[in-house]
Amino acid sequence: MKEAKFITLEGVDGAGKSTHIDFIRSYFKSKSLKYILTREPGGTEVGEKIREILLKDEMSPITESLLMFAARSEHLLEVIRPNLINGITVISDRFTDATYAYQSGGKGVSSSIIRQLKMIVQEDLEPDLTLLFDLPVKVSIERLNKTRVLDRFEKQDYEFHQKVREAYIKIANENKERFYIIDSTKSINDIQYEITKILDIVTK
Repeated sequence: MKEAKFITLEGVDGAGKSTHIDFIRSYFKSKSLKYILTREPGGTEVGEKIREILLKDEMSPITESLLMFAARSEHLLEVIRPNLINGITVISDRFTDATYAYQSGGKGVSSSIIRQLKMIVQEDLEPDLTLLFDLPVKVSIERLNKTRVLDRFEKQDYEFHQKVREAYIKIANENKERFYIIDSTKSINDIQYEITKILDIVTK
């Protein structure tokens, strides 16, 4: 790999990102590639405190958006940019696409507001690769209810999650140069084979 890459993982809740994050970590270790795994909201001391507020406390959609970008600002300053500069690939569980999907698509915040916040906070930085784990909402909700205690976003109704999914698909179709949509209804082995093929291209 000639230079560090910025890789983001996106998708509806329950699409299996956690399972595949472990696989991606193993992939990078097996190739002896320098990488760091991080998440949003979070990734820094301040970001993790903001994450706790976002996942538990009720607030307006615009406040959510502002807090997401506040955490992202710290994340970029302390983790993402320094590692990329030092030749270390950054793999982030969610990034700005999630804000478009959840706060704009799901909760109706104007995309122009998010776009302005994006320009202020991340300037011209964009992911080199985004893996979108896609899953029908009915299946995602069934999986969530079987696997864990739900946070404030996961508890939202079907309509919210459907809007989030549709927003993700729209973003992916508008940014085909960096997005790969992965069908999360496939078997874990099939998904990980697909991930391997994608990463082989990106990291060569």
